[in-house]
Amino acid sequence: MKQQTEQVVLTYQMLPIGEAALMVEFGKGIHPETNKKVKALSDYLEQQPLPGMLEYVSAYSSVTVFFNPAQVKQNYQQQSGSHTEPLAYEMVAGLLENVLNNLDYSAATSPRTVEIPVCYGGEYGPDLAFVAEYNELSIEEVINIHCQGQYLVYMIGFAPGFPYLGGMEEKIATPRRSSPRLEIPAGSVGIAGMQTGVYPITTPGGWQLIGRTPLALFRPQDEIPSLLRAGDVIKFKSISLAEYDEYKEGRP
Repeated sequence: MKQQTEQVVLTYQMLPIGEAALMVEFGKGIHPETNKKVKALSDYLEQQPLPGMLEYVSAYSSVTVFFNPAQVKQNYQQQSGSHTEPLAYEMVAGLLENVLNNLDYSAATSPRTVEIPVCYGGEYGPDLAFVAEYNELSIEEVINIHCQGQYLVYMIGFAPGFPYLGGMEEKIATPRRSSPRLEIPAGSVGIAGMQTGVYPITTPGGWQLIGRTPLALFRPQDEIPSLLRAGDVIKFKSISLAEYDEYKEGRP
C-alpha cells in the first residue's frame, strides 16, 4: 500500500504480523531519512495511542503496532454503530492510514544529545589493539575517530537499554569476534562490522571491546529504565582510568 502526503512522497507497506499485530515498513536498511518517518509515527503513537493498541515497537525502518483485537472491534462498533465487522487488522490499518496521511514529517524535532564518557583500552578495551591493527591505524587514531562521530540511536533492543547506533566511520569497522565471550561487563563499548554500541548489562556477546563507560545505561529503579531513547544523538568522550574510577565512586 502506497500513499502520498503534501509534505513528502511517503512510501510504506503494511504487513500483518499474526492476528494481533501490524507492521508499517518505510523501507529497507539503515538510513536517517527513513528513520525520521519511523520516529514521527512513534512519537504520534506515544502521545495518541490508537484504540485497542497495546504497544508499539520501532526498528531501523519500521514500526510494529500490537493490539487487542477484541478491544479494536468493540471500539469500531461503538464508533460506527455497525455490526458488520471487518477484520481487526483492517480496522487498525485504516486508522494507521489516516494517521500516516496526516502526519507532518517535515516538522523535525531537535534530538537530545547524550555524552558518554569512555575509558578506552587496557582491561576495559581488550580488543582495541586488534581494531587498530585490522584497520591499519594507531590506537590513538581509533579512539579519535570513535570520539569524533555523532551516533543516532535508531532503536533500543537485544538487551534492556541496548542502543542500536548508526553513523560510525567505516575507517574503524571491524568484524565480530570469531568466538563470542560468555560474559561481557555492563558498560562495555564495542564494535561489530559497521556498528558501535554499549552493553547496558552483563551479557554474552561477540563484539570487539574497545573501552568501557562508567555511565549506567540501564536503570531499573527509574520510571524510564533506559537512559537512551530512539532519536537521541550519542557522542563519546575519552576519559582516563582515574576519571573512570572517580565517576564510579560518585565524583564525576
